[in-house]
Amino acid sequence: MAEPAAPLATKGDVAYDEVRKKILSGELPPGSVINQATLARTIGISTTPLREALRRLKSEGLVELGAHRDAKVTELKAEENRDLLEMRRSLDPMAASLAAQRRTKDDIAEIRASLAGLRAMPGNPDYEHLLHHRRYHRAIYRAAHNELLVEALEGLWDKADRYRRFALEVDRGPDARAKKDQEHQMLADAIIAGDSDGAAAVMTEHIDTSLAAQATRRLPR
Repeated sequence: MAEPAAPLATKGDVAYDEVRKKILSGELPPGSVINQATLARTIGISTTPLREALRRLKSEGLVELGAHRDAKVTELKAEENRDLLEMRRSLDPMAASLAAQRRTKDDIAEIRASLAGLRAMPGNPDYEHLLHHRRYHRAIYRAAHNELLVEALEGLWDKADRYRRFALEVDRGPDARAKKDQEHQMLADAIIAGDSDGAAAVMTEHIDTSLAAQATRRLPR
């Protein structure tokens, strides 16, 4: 029996993916006004699916919608970044610990595959860098086999990418990048070895010295 065909992406889905990519890549920077007619022409769609996409992005906190169809990219806020860090400092180590206890052979294979070629993000990272970094952490989250936890962490990640990019406006230097590469390897090793306490400890250190933590010190309160 043939496999059912995958559902085709709607124009609203296409618009959502394109606008989200422009926001996370910095092409649409924080605070920038979105001219809906111009952006719709750039993407190659009408304004109706674009407005649908903007409503979805508003629900994620990436876009603000005003009266008369005005829209702009949400500004970065020190308080939001602090809240994100507090949540991630609790949930990420929990996910790492559970992953070490519950990982399957498929989970281990995906963690290893996502680690291959992964390097600490450079200044002004492109969208592919962000995706590779996220794939690695997503592999760890999913290895925890706790759907509610994965859903919560995915939502936090959506909001945190812009703060990572902001932190990278200041070069952190080769030593700091090398430390992050080492942490990625140590975290994977601990999870694969089934060391739940070690995995949680490495993840805690990873969050405490993360780009988002550096962004907190630079954002005006």
